[in-house]
Amino acid sequence: MKDTKNRNRIPRTLLYYYSIAVLAIIIFNWLLMPMFMSRETKTTTYSDFLSAVESGNVQQVYFTDTEINYTLEKKGEIQYCKTGIVENPQLPQLLKEKGVSYGAEIPEKPNLLMSIFLNYGIPILIFSLIGRQIRKNMSTRMGAAGLNIHGQGVAKVYTPDKEKKTFEDVAGQEEAKESLQEIIDYLNKPEKYKEIGAECPKGVLLVGPPGTGKTLMAKAVAGEADVPFFSISGSEFVEMFVGRGAAKVRELFEQANKQAPCIVFIDEIDTIGKKRDSQFSTNDEREQTLNQLLTEMDGFEGNKGVIILAATNRPEVLDPALLRPGRFDRQVRVELPDLIGREAILNVHLKKVRVEKNVDVNLIARMTAGASGAQLANIVNEAALRAVRMGSNQVSTSDLMESVEVIIAGAERKNAILSEEEKRIVAYHEIGHALVAAKQTGSAPVQKITIVPRTSGALGYTMQVEEEEKTLISKEDAYQKLEVLCGGRAAEEVVFNIATTGASNDIERATDIARNMVTRYGMSETFGMMALQTGGNNYLGNQGQMTCSSETARLVDEEVRDIIAEAYKNAKEVLEENREKMDEIADYLIDRETITGKEFMDILEKKSA
Repeated sequence: MKDTKNRNRIPRTLLYYYSIAVLAIIIFNWLLMPMFMSRETKTTTYSDFLSAVESGNVQQVYFTDTEINYTLEKKGEIQYCKTGIVENPQLPQLLKEKGVSYGAEIPEKPNLLMSIFLNYGIPILIFSLIGRQIRKNMSTRMGAAGLNIHGQGVAKVYTPDKEKKTFEDVAGQEEAKESLQEIIDYLNKPEKYKEIGAECPKGVLLVGPPGTGKTLMAKAVAGEADVPFFSISGSEFVEMFVGRGAAKVRELFEQANKQAPCIVFIDEIDTIGKKRDSQFSTNDEREQTLNQLLTEMDGFEGNKGVIILAATNRPEVLDPALLRPGRFDRQVRVELPDLIGREAILNVHLKKVRVEKNVDVNLIARMTAGASGAQLANIVNEAALRAVRMGSNQVSTSDLMESVEVIIAGAERKNAILSEEEKRIVAYHEIGHALVAAKQTGSAPVQKITIVPRTSGALGYTMQVEEEEKTLISKEDAYQKLEVLCGGRAAEEVVFNIATTGASNDIERATDIARNMVTRYGMSETFGMMALQTGGNNYLGNQGQMTCSSETARLVDEEVRDIIAEAYKNAKEVLEENREKMDEIADYLIDRETITGKEFMDILEKKSA
């Protein structure tokens, strides 16, 4: 970080120096130079001029359009004088008689050396001093930041007694902990591995989506092993100076070898570890840095006690040479936590705040399916902030539920005002989702229905919460999700015979599910178990590219359309069969604006009885 700040100051320094130089040149040329090059001239009257001529003291006279300039000699000193023009035809004859030379101009003898010095010497001197100072500053900065002459390392160092983290601070990643336990055991007891001739892995790559705690896991490994922890980001290796990335890699490994046993953690290693282009030879800074990293990992001994941990959420772009055995021998997956893992993570973060005794952590864990550890930490913090806003000194279940909704749909829009007609449309739209879900078998129960607008742009939403964690999604489950998504637009058509923009998000999600059914999951009647889409990054949401002909892509589009049309037809039939129930629940929702899943089911079951 210090290198970057210093580099950012260099343009300011140049501007500062050049501003001083320009100011100095202006002062010399406009003020000092005229002082040096000009002479002091005394203004006299015309009669004084004639008296001086008649007395024989005038030596030279020259005329301009507006004045008479002449020189006097008094007591061996030359004086320069001037006076105004007066019409006097006898003046030339008088000057001739007195032996005074006169003319239109008297040639001056300026100080040639002084003129050259002021016009050329001083600017050259100033700019040479500026260049010398800039070179001095650049070398100082490169030495302090690059050559480490001030004893500051290229990576942040966390000693065991400073900011120590352990596996107790990491929850929901039991498989990753088990994979890394051997690293900790080796750092604590290396002799038992040496006895049998086993070598510890040189490198361990932590792979997972953003926010799952890869950096925290690396710190916890160092804390459990009670060894120093070097931390650096991949972007810090690549700088504006050519060759600095490779030099930083060398310095990093030199530092690590001196502090062994220790752990070196490189975050976002994909910055320097991308695949090298095989089409033509390149010599860019990133490739040099990668080559140096590969060389250093081959060079240090496996049993010396230096373990390289790296993290990335883009494993598909890493160079194969970086992933081969002998460099990064292991890949540890740090995935999104399951239900039990989310409960454990929530409990870890809830220990940091004051909570009520009856907080339903399991409910919050079920509401946050697919959330990462960082998101769960944010939810707990949002709940604590809400508790303070509400005047409470403890976090309750309602605070946590509201914070989940804030993270998912945004905060409530207090100033958003819907007309009565729009409110009715939104109410029927949300009841359409809930009613289709309630009439399905095995669908997630409805937890909450609201028509209060949110800052995310949603005018309302229906929340479903699974009773238990689902890992696999069947074809039937996918069809049921499509029908629930189509329920909102179907309700608009059944009740109002219109189509609004409120279903835009539903349409987008339904299209995505149907396309994945055809291209990725082999749930297509036409194509069967044929992969039509490959590549991409599941961790960052990139689904890759279609790997089929244009004709096949057209058939895929047609099947996606037919799947959604079938789901829409089924949802519409359910709502038409339960029109009276839908009207009653919609009126109740319009009156209350927000109802719970229990209230919804009570009305639905009462009406059914």
